[in-house]
Amino acid sequence: MTATTLPETFARELSLGTGPVGGAVAGLLGAAVVSLILLTNAAVAGPWAKRKVLADIWGKKGPDRMGPFGVLIIVADVVRLLSKELIVPEGVDRPAYDVAPLLVTFSALFGFAVIPMGSGIQVADPATGVVFAFAAASLATLGMTMAGYASNNKFSLIGALRAVAQNIAYEIPLVVTAASVVLLAGTMRTSEIVAAQQGTLVSVAGVGLPSWYAFVNPFAFALFVVANLAEVGRNPFDTPEAPTEIVAGFQTEYSSVYFVLLYLGEFLHIFLGGGLIATLFLGGPAGPVLPGIVWFLIKMWAVFLFTQWARSAMPRLRIDQLISVGWKGLLVLSFVNLVLTALVLPFIV
Repeated sequence: MTATTLPETFARELSLGTGPVGGAVAGLLGAAVVSLILLTNAAVAGPWAKRKVLADIWGKKGPDRMGPFGVLIIVADVVRLLSKELIVPEGVDRPAYDVAPLLVTFSALFGFAVIPMGSGIQVADPATGVVFAFAAASLATLGMTMAGYASNNKFSLIGALRAVAQNIAYEIPLVVTAASVVLLAGTMRTSEIVAAQQGTLVSVAGVGLPSWYAFVNPFAFALFVVANLAEVGRNPFDTPEAPTEIVAGFQTEYSSVYFVLLYLGEFLHIFLGGGLIATLFLGGPAGPVLPGIVWFLIKMWAVFLFTQWARSAMPRLRIDQLISVGWKGLLVLSFVNLVLTALVLPFIV
């Protein structure tokens, strides 16, 4: 056996994608690919797609001057926002004020680390993938709380307190509903949950209905979709921002690149919610003919379009109504769903 030098060992591990060096580099490359996909989608969704969808619903024109269909509004918005002066108010808690936008944005990217996006795109596949995704997503609430507290603004603080109350009220129904999917799949590993939905539930006239958990348990699917609206702060659950009540809530005192990070984090979390819905209930990247990543993006964008419809069509709940719906409605129904799933499970396995 010939001895190898340390650089030769590193080079071999790097080329094979094995060992500490190769594994670390492969993980970084995977994270870069996933981040690029998500940031591109968020950049399209925020400045352009949101405006076009809402304009179509409201009978307005939307962006139609800059480039074909107004798509160059994306570039214009990026230049406009990043070129603005970063204004930091007096009396802010500077460390928390600076960290909050980063936490809101990167928590969504962390959550996507365990989401199988198809075509071999998945950064990590731990045995507790579902738990990791929810834990990462919930860090955004910490970021919103830090932003509201550190801004030295009463409207910002009210928005932060609303975000905490809303997260507590709706995170539990969201997790409990996801637990019913874990019961059906028998695992918390996201890749195995997707694999468990690959069969055919029923076939009629030669047309098969896939065994997605949205069809197996539509009640859980509906609960999860509603709770997800609250998690991503879309109508009727957008009380942490509530422009007609508290200016812009926790992000009132942010400008320039900090506002860009908060705005970007908002859409990344919408897509994370869509990714979780696709993974837990819609077969993940499964679909005919097209590559898996294309089907995953289609499902994720379908959830995004639903959130924009909800924003345009539903009035905002008062904060007391929102809390009542969460604690007295969704929480009870999510536990009912979990118990019924546990009772029915022995007869369908």
